[in-house]
Amino acid sequence: QVQLVESGGGLVQPGGSLRLSCAASGSSFSNYAMAWYRQAPGEQRELVARISSGGSTDYADSVKGRFTISRDNAKNTVYLQMNSLEPEDTAVYYCNAGVRMVFRTLNFWGQGTQVTVSS
Repeated sequence: QVQLVESGGGLVQPGGSLRLSCAASGSSFSNYAMAWYRQAPGEQRELVARISSGGSTDYADSVKGRFTISRDNAKNTVYLQMNSLEPEDTAVYYCNAGVRMVFRTLNFWGQGTQVTVSS
């Protein structure tokens, strides 16, 4: 069982920055694929960024060039550095862990952290 706890959300002005953190339990963090999703009111949950166990990354077009996902396996933590924030980035941000097993992949979710971008 994997437990995920997000932190770092808050209120920020347009153009500002935030860094989200997601701390994971367990002893196999380095083998997990990790991702950040977000969901705004009335919108579908969307993938923001992901990072594989090998370190490859992928970003939604809307955040490319502004957000950076990274991981620190020694700390069992994944980060999302968010720069040049826009009001459209306002959402609840969720951390996700993908754990590959022999015949299936298990997905674990954090409770989310609110990011509000407003003047």
